This record gives sequence, structure tokens and C-alpha cells, in this order.
Amino acid sequence: MRPSPYLIVLLFVGLTSSLSQEILAQNRNHPGFSERIAERDLMVKDGIENYPHQAVEDPKVLLAMRLVPRHLFVPKEYQDLAYRNSPLLIGHNQTISQPFIVAHMSELLELKPEHRVLEIGTGSGYQAAVLGELCKHVYSIEIVAPLGKKAAKLLEELGYDQVQVRIGDGYEGWPEAAPFDRIIVTCAPESIPQALLDQLTPGGRMVIPVGKQFGTQYMVEVTKDKKGRISRKEHYPVRFVPMTGKSEE
Repeated sequence: MRPSPYLIVLLFVGLTSSLSQEILAQNRNHPGFSERIAERDLMVKDGIENYPHQAVEDPKVLLAMRLVPRHLFVPKEYQDLAYRNSPLLIGHNQTISQPFIVAHMSELLELKPEHRVLEIGTGSGYQAAVLGELCKHVYSIEIVAPLGKKAAKLLEELGYDQVQVRIGDGYEGWPEAAPFDRIIVTCAPESIPQALLDQLTPGGRMVIPVGKQFGTQYMVEVTKDKKGRISRKEHYPVRFVPMTGKSEE
């Protein structure tokens, strides 16, 4: 079987180039992928690949960030700002994280295509879309029903059939779909929920911001070894919206 001309070009120019991104984007069903490609490329180069002291290097993550049309995941009044390396309001007192944070959390997960990933805090669906570029099974939970429904609709329109969105309290995880190879949390509990640790498979990995809303929060990388022992590593201070629901009790 002869390789497609697109594959030949991708192999020639390299997967992380803006040209390969444009070729891939033009072959997506939704026109949003082909919009504002140069802005996404600049966002990745200036705000992710060359981020001071903590650059993201995984080429698969960098390509995903170049592909996903972030402007579609923010309200219309903020779409002009979509490719700045900053968080933006998405309504209901929630935010979309800055692109560097999305990319670095994705890199810390060390994702493989076959991984089953649980995301707590769907928000606008942007992080879920990035995860959907990197693996085949994404389960995402959003406690704010209007946000979750809107994100699910957009993800479906964009063709992310590998992403399932559920409305509910992420504190308890998604027991029916567990265990998960990877877990990512995009809101900050004061301590790591035990249910999430229990639903992480041995050999699995979790990335989660931890800390009080008005105190110091840290990005935490959690690993579970083959015997079920938990290790954690703090990376850098962050500021996320607090985890709500049972986490507040």
C-alpha cells in the first residue's frame, strides 16, 4: 500500500512545523482547525516552547497545541485574545487556563495513544480537546451544567468522538469507567481526593493543582507504582479556581 502524499510531506517537513500543522488542519471536518494557524504557531513558539525556565518539549504536545483552535473554546468577546498566553474568563466564575499550563500539564501526563484519561473540570472543553489529540479515550467531568453541556456540544462538532463529557461532581471521579491510566485535574482541591487516587491504575500518573483558594497552590505530579504506593512531586506555584462540590465539605 502506497503512503498518502500528506504522510510523505509530514515525514519530510517534521511533525511540529507550521506547514505540517496546516496540512493536518485542512483535513479536519470543521473549518475552525484551518483558522488562525499562524497565531497558534506563534503562541506555541513564544509561550510554550520558549517559556522561561520550564519549556515544553514533547513534540506530540506541541503539535496538539498548534492544532486545537483555542478561539472556539472562549466566549466571542474574548476571541481576539485567544492566542495570548494567558487565562480567560469563560463564564460561571470559571476560566480557561493559559496555553502553557495546558501544554505542560499534558506533557507531565506522559500520554500514550492507548491511555484512558480522566479529566476533572471540563470547563470550555479546551484541555479535553488537547487530550483528545494525544490519546483515544478521554472521560471528562464538569460540575457546572451549562459549561459541561456547551463543551460537549462543541467537542462533538469538532469531531472529538473519543471524548466523553459527564455533568457531575469530579471529587468522586468516574467509578464506572475506572481505572484510569492518567488523571488530570483543572481545579484545585485543598488535598488530593482519595477517590481519584483509588481510580488511578498501578503505574499510573495524575497531574493536579493542590492548595487553598486564597493560599499557595502547587502543581503536583502524582505517581502510583506497581504495588500501589503513591509518590508526589511539587512543581511550581499556580492559581486555579477551587474544586467545588463535595470538596468544599
